[in-house]
Amino acid sequence: MVKAVVADEARIKAFEEDVASSGAPRSQVGLVVGKLSASSDRALVYSLLPTPPTDAGEPACSLRAAAPSVSKAKSKGGGKGGAAASSDAPPTLQFDVDWVAEHARQVSRMLLGGMGVIGIYIWASEGSFKATSPVVLSQVIRVVSQAVPWYGSDFDERLLLHLSYSPRRWACRICEMASGSLRPCDFKFSKLLTSLQTFRCTYNFDTRLTVTQVEPFKKIISKAISHVTKEVQNAKALIDGVLFSDDITITSESSHKVDFLVPFKTNLPAGECSSEGVAGLLVFAGSVSALAYLGPKESITEAISDLKVDIIASLRSRLDIILDDDEADDDSTTNDVENSPSQKATQVIFHELREPYSFSFPRRILIPYLAGSYICDYLQQSETTKDAMERCKEVISLETDVDDSSILEPEAAVGSATLESFWDLVPGAPSSRARAGPSLGDGPSEQANGARKTQQGSSFSILAALFVLLVALLAGFMFAFSANLKT
Repeated sequence: MVKAVVADEARIKAFEEDVASSGAPRSQVGLVVGKLSASSDRALVYSLLPTPPTDAGEPACSLRAAAPSVSKAKSKGGGKGGAAASSDAPPTLQFDVDWVAEHARQVSRMLLGGMGVIGIYIWASEGSFKATSPVVLSQVIRVVSQAVPWYGSDFDERLLLHLSYSPRRWACRICEMASGSLRPCDFKFSKLLTSLQTFRCTYNFDTRLTVTQVEPFKKIISKAISHVTKEVQNAKALIDGVLFSDDITITSESSHKVDFLVPFKTNLPAGECSSEGVAGLLVFAGSVSALAYLGPKESITEAISDLKVDIIASLRSRLDIILDDDEADDDSTTNDVENSPSQKATQVIFHELREPYSFSFPRRILIPYLAGSYICDYLQQSETTKDAMERCKEVISLETDVDDSSILEPEAAVGSATLESFWDLVPGAPSSRARAGPSLGDGPSEQANGARKTQQGSSFSILAALFVLLVALLAGFMFAFSANLKT
């Protein structure tokens, strides 16, 4: 339960001044980026992100004139009096809820461990905010919350921050997701971003699952991610080379390296051991570069938990990107196979494959954000860091240009050092296929040809050896015969 809300003083007050001096509209809605801390019963607010205009150029939040009040019109004794009375009522706020939720979904994909979308903020006058029904406000928060994945979190609360410009002041409310009720909460400022501790790790995994004939692409990959999730959750952590325990203390405020120790697999689930209906083998392997931030007065247990959540969220985000891109391509192009450079991963029917099929997942990059912290984005094979910067400017509203040299690509070196590509999702890997020999449906393979050449070479060697032996015997016989004649 959230008992207090603490916001980063430098960041939030600078945002307030920018909005007030930039001639912003009389209403604005955006997202609250921070953390709901379980160990301290506090909500930490790191940044506020305004929701951009819709594709049609419409604002995500606007004002709607109040409806005429019948009672007031009658009390004034005429139509003119009623019109004057209704004009005095402040306009109410209306929202493009789906657009705000989509913004939250894209922002959450770019946030690292220890940071998330924890609510919304509203920039509006005191009168317009109070004139808006609490049901409308809680509905916006609820839809935004449903669009943002929360892994392993028990929090059933989100924030509603109101920045009033007439008069100028902040107010904070906690939205109970179950009931939709809004209750006031203390709101204060402190130094947060400069006090964050960083925890980093590189998590390597290699999961192999059988694929049945009826499983679609999304279900297959989701099942593989679920296996990695269980593996991560059961892993033990080493922090700077020391085994994590509840009484561990960390005095250094610099970046900390975390290694996860995965227990040995003693047995396999029953579904993996059955061969009934199996169409192939899925090899899900790679490395995830994860990062998490720990706020002041938080326990180290939360840092380890946030780091594990970041690994899981990163895998799911990459799958979502593949699905979103393929869906966008289907909407913008025809179904002409000849115009398609390659078969899309989501269209692959695994049980119809006759040869191994592999593809790469997007790789993660880290982009500088606030006070030494980072956000992330994911690059497809054909994309560059410039594409990532364009997305960040649109979604996160980066205020300054970021130099390419300051963008970190931690997964590029890790992937190329161990694999041909960062990810290999293969129903029968090429290397395994080569070791196992040709399948029944294939023609003569290079391995078979090599075997024939080896056999032919062996036969020739045997014949040559026999010929040499025969020549030696004949020479010995002739030498012995000539010696006898002389005697």
